[in-house]
Amino acid sequence: MSSTGAVTVPRLHPKARLQHDDVRGRDVLLYPEGLVALNATGVAILELCDGTRSLAEIVATLERLYATGGLERDVATFLEGLAAKGLVTYGP
Repeated sequence: MSSTGAVTVPRLHPKARLQHDDVRGRDVLLYPEGLVALNATGVAILELCDGTRSLAEIVATLERLYATGGLERDVATFLEGLAAKGLVTYGP
């Protein structure tokens, strides 16, 4: 796993917000410079990034929701990609 680690707490950056885009008919992550189109799984991940759940808790919740295991790497990679764009931040 990367430097984010399972004990860190991801949250959306204050400049970013989840929203349903009626024009495109899909959920998006909006930020001042643009948007990121999201699928249902991306929305589920970001809805759990409330600043109170650790990465491990988010993964456990998703694994229960989707009745599958081994999601940690995929979730971490997704969040790290958004963090690289400054859309997700991490705290202790």
